[in-house]
Amino acid sequence: MPEAVIVAAGRSPIGRAFKGSLVNVRPDDLAAQVVSRVLDRVPQLDRTQVDDLMLGCGLPGGEQGFNMGRVVSLLAGLDVPGTTITRYCSSSLQTTRMAFHAIKAGEGDLFVSAGVECVSRFANGTSDMPQCQNPRLQPGNPEGYPDVYIAMGQTAENVADREEISREEMDRFAARSQNRAVQSQNDGFFDREIIPVELPDGSRLGRDDGPRPGTTAEVLGTLKPVFRENGRVTAGNACPLNDGAAAVVVMSDVRARELGIKPLARIVSTGLSALAPEIMGLGPIEASRQALQRAGMSIDDIGVVEINEAFAAQVIPSARGIGLDAFDDRLNPFGGSIALGHPFGMTGARITCTLLNGLRTLDRNIGLETMCVGGGMGMAMILERLD
Repeated sequence: MPEAVIVAAGRSPIGRAFKGSLVNVRPDDLAAQVVSRVLDRVPQLDRTQVDDLMLGCGLPGGEQGFNMGRVVSLLAGLDVPGTTITRYCSSSLQTTRMAFHAIKAGEGDLFVSAGVECVSRFANGTSDMPQCQNPRLQPGNPEGYPDVYIAMGQTAENVADREEISREEMDRFAARSQNRAVQSQNDGFFDREIIPVELPDGSRLGRDDGPRPGTTAEVLGTLKPVFRENGRVTAGNACPLNDGAAAVVVMSDVRARELGIKPLARIVSTGLSALAPEIMGLGPIEASRQALQRAGMSIDDIGVVEINEAFAAQVIPSARGIGLDAFDDRLNPFGGSIALGHPFGMTGARITCTLLNGLRTLDRNIGLETMCVGGGMGMAMILERLD
C-alpha cells in the first residue's frame, strides 16, 4: 500500500481583516498565487498531472463561491479537477486528509491540498446568512437539538466555565503566543514558510500583520470581555479575523521516488471527533486521541504539538485533555493563531506549514496538528518528518 507524503508546502502572509495588508486581494487570486508558487518548489512535477486540487474554505460564498477550487485550478494554470470543501476551521486539514485517503486507496498519486479565507471580502457575500438558519435548530427548540449556530465566542465562555480556566491564565497564554510569534518573526522562522505575494498595486507582501511586540499579560488584563458582561474572553486572548492562503502538495511515496523527489514528511494518521456544539473548543481532545491510537503512539512520542489557537480558553483545556501542560515548550513553540491570525479555510494548511517548519528547526521527528471546529467537531493529524 502506498504511503502519502508531503513534498512541498507554503503559505501567504496573514493579513488583518478589513484593515490589513490583504484587504484588496480576492481569495481566488490569492490562493492561485500560493498554489502556483508551492508547485514551483517541486520542478520535477508536471502540474497538469495533479489528480485533484482540493481547496478548503470556511465560508465558500460570495467571492469564495462558484466552486473556488476549480476556479483556482484555472487561475494557477493547472486546468485540473478542483473541488471546494468546508469543515470550517479544519477545512484545509480535511482536504489533506482526503488526499491521504485517496493515495492509500490507490486512487491517485498527486494532489494539491490548499486553503483560503479572505474575511475582508465578505462584504461581497458569504455562505452563512443568519436568515437561512433552520428554525428547528434555534436555542430552546422543542425537539431538543443542540445550538449548532452558537457564536464561537460563546462556546469559548462555556468551555472556560466548564473547565474553570481563569482570565489570568488565558491572558498569560495569549501573551506567550504573541511573544513567541514576535521572536519567531524576528528570527526569520516564518520566512521559511511564507511565500511573498503580489498585491494589486504591484508591491509584494512577505510578512504577517498580526504579531504584537511588547504584549504582556498585564496589558491584556485591561481589556474588556467581548461576549459576556462578566466573561473572560477578550480580543486579546482570542484569534482575530484574517485573510490568507496556504497550500500543501501531497503525493504517493512511490511516485515521489520515481521522480527523485525527497519528501518532507509522511502522513501517519488522522482523527475526527464530534461533541456538543456549545463546547466545540474541546474537539481536539478526542480527535488527537484517535490519531495517536491509530498511529500506535502516545503524547510522549510527539516532538511538536500545534493546537489552533481559536481561543486561549479552549487551547488550555484541550492541551491538558491530551496529556500536555498548556505551557509545555512542545506546544505552539513559535506562537499561534492568537498572534498570527486564523483565516478559517487557510488554517489547516497553514498549521501544516508551521509544523513542518518547526520539526525541522527543532530537529524533531513527529508532530501533531489539531484544532476545534465550529458546530462541535475536532480534527487532528500526525506527521513524521522525513527531510
